[in-house]
Amino acid sequence: LDADMRQALASGDQFFLAYQPQFSLSNGACVGVEALLRWQHPLRGAISPAQFIPQAERSGFIVTLGAWVLDEACRQARLWREQGVALRISVNVSPLQIRRGGFAEQVQTTLSAHGLEPDAIELELTESLLVDDGSAAARTLNALADHGVQLAIDDFGTGYSNLGYLRRFQIGRLKIDRSFVAPLDDAQHDEAIVQAIVQMANSLGIDTLAEGVETEAQRQRLSSLGCKHAQGFLWHRALPAEDCASVW
Repeated sequence: LDADMRQALASGDQFFLAYQPQFSLSNGACVGVEALLRWQHPLRGAISPAQFIPQAERSGFIVTLGAWVLDEACRQARLWREQGVALRISVNVSPLQIRRGGFAEQVQTTLSAHGLEPDAIELELTESLLVDDGSAAARTLNALADHGVQLAIDDFGTGYSNLGYLRRFQIGRLKIDRSFVAPLDDAQHDEAIVQAIVQMANSLGIDTLAEGVETEAQRQRLSSLGCKHAQGFLWHRALPAEDCASVW
């Protein structure tokens, strides 16, 4: 699998990005997209990210793969801007990319190479990175935030109870994990959890986005709780770049 990944990236025609639109819960407008890596193997067909991303993490290839994802997302952002669509693209970042060093410089160089302002992208981070790496990650990520790049915490609420990192890092958005969103159709306990996350975020001046929204009942409940944005199959699955024009 690892050898196939390296060959796939070198070939240039197997990996691609799909984009899941993100919407405002107040007016329904598309406010951004999340870039999701996909792999179409010539013999094995579509290979799930759940299968190849962990292997890329173990081998360290995720650093090279992550750099390609960032560059491709920025290339697409540039193309959309030339078409009059200035939406922020969210890009998932592996902890290993930041631990290897030079990540802030890499992001700034990539943005500059595509003629983009820093607010063209959002970096999605894991809670484990913020808690485990502490001050080392803070220097890198806060330098990017100072430069104008927005930082988001992916799958918020599933990892750690120590929330001190919310003050050490310049976090712009919390992404509420789908495991809290799915039961909103009928579970009062999970509603209280989502409400607590939204209220905490609001008090800190942090945006909120719910992941995995699939029903109208979930959308209405999230909106009533004060969540600002959402993404999920209720609106769209992740789309190839050429199909995104129908969204805006």
